[in-house]
Amino acid sequence: MPDEVVVVVAGGPPPDPECARAVPLGARVIAADGGLEHALALGLDVSVAVGDFDSVSPDALAAAEAAGVRIERYPAEKDATDLELALDLALTLGARHVLVLAGDGAGRLDHLLSAILLLGSRRYDGVELDARVGSTRVHVVRGERELSGEPGDLLTLLAVHGPAEGVRTEGLAYPLRGERLEPGSSRGVSNLFVSHTARVTLASGVVLAIRLPTTDRSST
Repeated sequence: MPDEVVVVVAGGPPPDPECARAVPLGARVIAADGGLEHALALGLDVSVAVGDFDSVSPDALAAAEAAGVRIERYPAEKDATDLELALDLALTLGARHVLVLAGDGAGRLDHLLSAILLLGSRRYDGVELDARVGSTRVHVVRGERELSGEPGDLLTLLAVHGPAEGVRTEGLAYPLRGERLEPGSSRGVSNLFVSHTARVTLASGVVLAIRLPTTDRSST
């Protein structure tokens, strides 16, 4: 039987403690390297931990293994990040929805950019994919998605890995009506929710819909 929802806890800076509330009951949890200690701090039951484990204390790793967590070790010199390994594992589990929990504190910019772009990879076309990066929500849009928010929340739409064609929006202050969004363009930056839901529809391509709650808004 496939897992309906798989939660991936990333390494790097710790996720917002409020993230634990977003984890559905019964969801399988995969920890990516240092995400093991983050997941345990959030009170999550980890099923599998993957990575080279260069950012996990030996005691925490041994305790997790003794508690029945499956450990998948990879060499430090590998061709994928620990997050990519965890997302690929989620696919093998048959996940239909993947939720990534990550922090947005001081960390490596290259890792953060790599992780955000990874979410839009074509090999994850078959799953609905979301991430919580600190208090920011990232939703991968392929085809059509309805997004929840609060009036006044910022929503930025960024095309990744190629242009997004026929982009249409509903429930936003500045509607898009069948437009083309190019990677690297700021055309979709800083839109606003005008109700509690918004809909984003694409004729083709992939868009990252990045939502900042009203309390986290800053000038752009």
